[in-house]
Amino acid sequence: MAERVYILGGYQTDFSQNWSRNGVEIFDGFRDTVQLAFDATGLAPEAIQVAHVGNFAAELFCQQGHLGGFFAALHPAFSGLPASRHEAACASGSIAALCAAADIEAGRYGLAAVIGIEQMRNVPGQKAAENIGPTAMWAGHECLDATYPWPHMFSELAIEYDNRYGLKQEHLAGIAKVNFANAKRNPNAQTRKWVFTEESFAEDDEANPVIEGRIRKQDCGQITDGAACVFLAGADKAREYAKSCGKTIEDLPYIQGWGHRTAPISYEQKLAEGRGTDYVFPHVRGTIEDAFRRAGLNGVDDLDAIETHDCFTSTEYMAIDHFGITAPGESWKAVESGDIEMGGRIPINPSGGLIGLGHPVGATGVRMLLDSYKQVTGNAGDYQVEGASTVATLNIGGSATTTVSFIVGR
Repeated sequence: MAERVYILGGYQTDFSQNWSRNGVEIFDGFRDTVQLAFDATGLAPEAIQVAHVGNFAAELFCQQGHLGGFFAALHPAFSGLPASRHEAACASGSIAALCAAADIEAGRYGLAAVIGIEQMRNVPGQKAAENIGPTAMWAGHECLDATYPWPHMFSELAIEYDNRYGLKQEHLAGIAKVNFANAKRNPNAQTRKWVFTEESFAEDDEANPVIEGRIRKQDCGQITDGAACVFLAGADKAREYAKSCGKTIEDLPYIQGWGHRTAPISYEQKLAEGRGTDYVFPHVRGTIEDAFRRAGLNGVDDLDAIETHDCFTSTEYMAIDHFGITAPGESWKAVESGDIEMGGRIPINPSGGLIGLGHPVGATGVRMLLDSYKQVTGNAGDYQVEGASTVATLNIGGSATTTVSFIVGR
């Protein structure tokens, strides 16, 4: 049986910060995040045996690659430390965490540092759209005439749902309202101080303008600077750590299950695979089912909360039925009933998600894992889901090309 992988804690930056405006370079954000993660957990740099970095596009935004080398530069104890950088578009952070977990499961190392990081607000909005558009889809083949490629792509997802089942704008707006409301509880959320009116979520071309197709302003995740770091450990290191904190290993959360699938990079190929099946994206449903199976769960009713990828409201709409909260095509029922709200049957994105909390692309998967840790240890503060003991994540890269799900519990 594979080594159990424990989560010892970590740190997330304030996603409202504009690093460039504050004179912060990507290395500064990297260094400070790792150091503050050590402060938060009480771990020492000398204890880390391997490191993994999740990042999508530092070469484009910062003219900086080879981010594994940042570890050796930030502390003398890391000189010679094996470190790797992983890229899978918006799922980069989850892939970094999966690779760290595999190191531990294989017995190569006992304690891993995982950081996800992205700096994206140092360029104009149109340039940011160009940086994260074609590079994560089939460059030169998709969205060639779209001003904003990703809003266009996920508008196509909304249109697919509308063609199959019918889709009302009010249900996408309902998802946005929940995420922005949850973000107000989160002291790290990019939008926590934003002010909205009812018109902000209406089909109002001034207060909520169309970005592309079915996607309006409040349907969109944020362009964000930020980082998150977690420490993963095998049983021996986890036991040592628990003892040093006056706890037992049973007090520590661990990764109960995981799923990871990759679909064709072309959006149309993915849609073709789903036609004639119950789910728009069968591979996303399969990823979730893999995580449930490995965790020994019967399904979504065994979860207390979900942190899911809501780069756009249509993405979360897809996640609702793919998790099994509703039957396929009936995600609107969970929106109307309040099932996905705080205090509901299965709260989604208590953190605020990508729409409310923010979306520094390479950091998102690691941030989801950290928020899951916070929930199951009762340390999520004002956005704590009462009694949460089992939380799932769903992190997707590109047009759901790379899909990763974790189940975290105690």
